[in-house]
Amino acid sequence: MPIPATQIAGLTNGINGSRKVKPNNLKKLFTKAFRSTAVKSIFKSKAKRKPPAEIVRRVRFLLEAVDSLDDNVDPSHFDKMEELDSLLHELKAMLYGSNECEPAVDACAQLTQEFFRENTFRLIIICLPKLNLEARKDVTRIVANLQRQPVNSRLIASDYLEANSALMDHLVCGYDDPGLALHYGTMLRECIRHQVVARYVLNSEHMKKFFDYMQIPEFDVAADATATFKELMTRHKSTVAEFLSENYDWFFVEFNAKLLESANYITRRQAIKLLGDILLDRSNSAVMTRYVSSKDNLRILMNLLREASKNIQLDAFHVFKLFVANRNKPTDIVNIIVANRSKLLRFFASFRIDKEDEQFEADKAQVVKEIAELEAKGPLFSGELHKFPGTPTASGELYKLPTTPLSRQLT
Repeated sequence: MPIPATQIAGLTNGINGSRKVKPNNLKKLFTKAFRSTAVKSIFKSKAKRKPPAEIVRRVRFLLEAVDSLDDNVDPSHFDKMEELDSLLHELKAMLYGSNECEPAVDACAQLTQEFFRENTFRLIIICLPKLNLEARKDVTRIVANLQRQPVNSRLIASDYLEANSALMDHLVCGYDDPGLALHYGTMLRECIRHQVVARYVLNSEHMKKFFDYMQIPEFDVAADATATFKELMTRHKSTVAEFLSENYDWFFVEFNAKLLESANYITRRQAIKLLGDILLDRSNSAVMTRYVSSKDNLRILMNLLREASKNIQLDAFHVFKLFVANRNKPTDIVNIIVANRSKLLRFFASFRIDKEDEQFEADKAQVVKEIAELEAKGPLFSGELHKFPGTPTASGELYKLPTTPLSRQLT
């Protein structure tokens, strides 16, 4: 790296100028030039890199200092933050490697072990708001990578998080701060890779907050919360099945009222797709049977079939067909479908998708056949449906069901 131009100019002027430069002055000029940051960096880059564990310990020391310092008073705050930024960037480079070299397995293992040995992991999450944007990005990637780093063939991150599960409360509540939400959300999804973490979050008091987080006005934050919610509800099959079995009532009241019946198109579209993923999973067969036995759920799905969006219609169809295919349909379900038979058959006769799909056509044909052959159980009151009773939401209020019979809603 060249010596700064201003210093070279000074040397040139001193040598070529009219005034003769004394040897001592010339020596001072060269000394000053070689002490510059630019020249120092040449030698620093060639210096031996510190061991990973030592860097982590230094990061821990700096995080503790940053956590306790008052940045408006302590004069050393800036220097400590500058060093911390540099070390975090170095840790990220160790874990991810570079264009020139792959990450060293031994170095990554040492780094990971030291990170979880003390409270460095907790500190780096707690101190995130005090870091600048670039440091936050580095921390997010470091935390994500550590979840996948094996030490002696074990993911020690899982053991650490099981013993320090309260950290997940901090990550979930990160969605309350738009400036931190995307960083904490990314970390949370990576931590959910561990089944023990997913189980903790699912059964925590924070789980209900996701129904509100997914409707936050800031689109990127709402989308991130939706991605985390989907990860929670689909990654660990047995844990999700257990959760839904134990929390069926409040979960689907919230899911239906706040997501499927949301005024926001994107929320409805993502919700109906996720509902299909949940119900069609074999692990959730008992939950699926219970869901398709509800007339209120059927009403919601029939209304979603009427959406202008083909995407919502298609995903709604994949859930609606479960109601029709159920061999043990309750009387209410049978009578609703029979009362709306003509409208449903007319709808499916013109229901098309953009791409040719043999499976879709086969499913639709089977649904049409089932509806056509279905026989009513009891009187249908001249084929009209009476107004359904209100269904309580989580807030205790009633959301109003349409007074118009379903047979008149499908067009």
